[in-house]
Amino acid sequence: MGAPTQNPLWGPDWLQVRAMWPIDPAIAHLNHGSFGAVPVPVIEAQDRWRRKMESDPTGFFWWVLPDALEEARRATAGFLEADPDGFVFVANATTAVNTVLRSVGLRRGDQVLLSDHGYGAIRLAAERACGLAGAEVVVQPVPLPRGGPNELGDAFLAGVTERTRIAVVDHIASPTAMVFPVGHIVRRLREVGVLSFVDGAHAPGMVDVNLGSLAPDFWTGNFHKWCCAPRGAAGLYVAPEHRERIVPLVTSWNAPEGFVSSFGYLGTDDYTPYLTVPTAIEFMGTLGWERVRTHNRALSRMGGDMIREAIDSKPEWSVDEGLFEAMTIVALPGTAVRTMDEGKDVSRRLAERFGIEAAVFPWRERGFLRLSAQAYNAPAEYERLAHALREVLPGG
Repeated sequence: MGAPTQNPLWGPDWLQVRAMWPIDPAIAHLNHGSFGAVPVPVIEAQDRWRRKMESDPTGFFWWVLPDALEEARRATAGFLEADPDGFVFVANATTAVNTVLRSVGLRRGDQVLLSDHGYGAIRLAAERACGLAGAEVVVQPVPLPRGGPNELGDAFLAGVTERTRIAVVDHIASPTAMVFPVGHIVRRLREVGVLSFVDGAHAPGMVDVNLGSLAPDFWTGNFHKWCCAPRGAAGLYVAPEHRERIVPLVTSWNAPEGFVSSFGYLGTDDYTPYLTVPTAIEFMGTLGWERVRTHNRALSRMGGDMIREAIDSKPEWSVDEGLFEAMTIVALPGTAVRTMDEGKDVSRRLAERFGIEAAVFPWRERGFLRLSAQAYNAPAEYERLAHALREVLPGG
């Protein structure tokens, strides 16, 4: 990337903001959505927790961890406007989905509704849970919308039948980056007696989350993505009427003590990612949540436009601003990427030849580039990707 380019979306302090992330300046990191990126102040906070743990391991796990974990849990629940009695930490959103689907009491003949925008590991988790219970996974096709977000919601809800027991609702879809109208969907599911599970893996930090007003039966979200917390920190929310039957995948010492306690300690492990979530939320708050979101939304759209022009790709869906936030997608030409291996191959060539990390994969057997934008990104990085794609795509 050479010398950092001033980002007009941030203004004169962009270089100072960029310096808060330890990302190699030779790398254009345009895939924040997959694994996040942890800023220096958050890394330092986690290191302090680890040093405290290693200075007195027994004292830490017996006397320090329980109160520290409870304080972090309540602070994080507050960030989500969630009832703290229904909120617990889990390692990631995939763990949360496995936990709920294995605990909710699926019966033979039940259906679990997913959309074809869903994360692949979630579909595998649903297939396993349904296989054990004699239930059925239904994957509802949801076309890329020509109008607004409600098209996504209505297409998904068309998959509800009298056998649907629980619906896993994407908030911000992983393969397509589309923002689903979760409030509308959750209300409709409640009206017809179907349990709602909002997969908000990308939601915390990218958008405002108010679980008190959304009121899903179940919700999960990762903090390592758009809150920039350490990896291995996510949350699970469970509505009051379900808390007695939702149990962690691992049974440990606190199992007899009820919902929150049973998730609080699952054996000897590194709990510092959970303890550091409030620091990450506070750090991003010092940058200004709305400022970050405005920057990311504008930059992802700008980057998408640059790349479409460079590879002559026309969007085949609505450009309604309500459909995308800090991520967007670009359709790749022809049959450039039809399989996950072909997508990985394009991503690998971008990384090895140009120092660009970008997510390329198929969806509905069509190749897409999913672009992320975070506070540390600048327009020049997307220009660089646009030039590189012309060389690495088949036929380039």
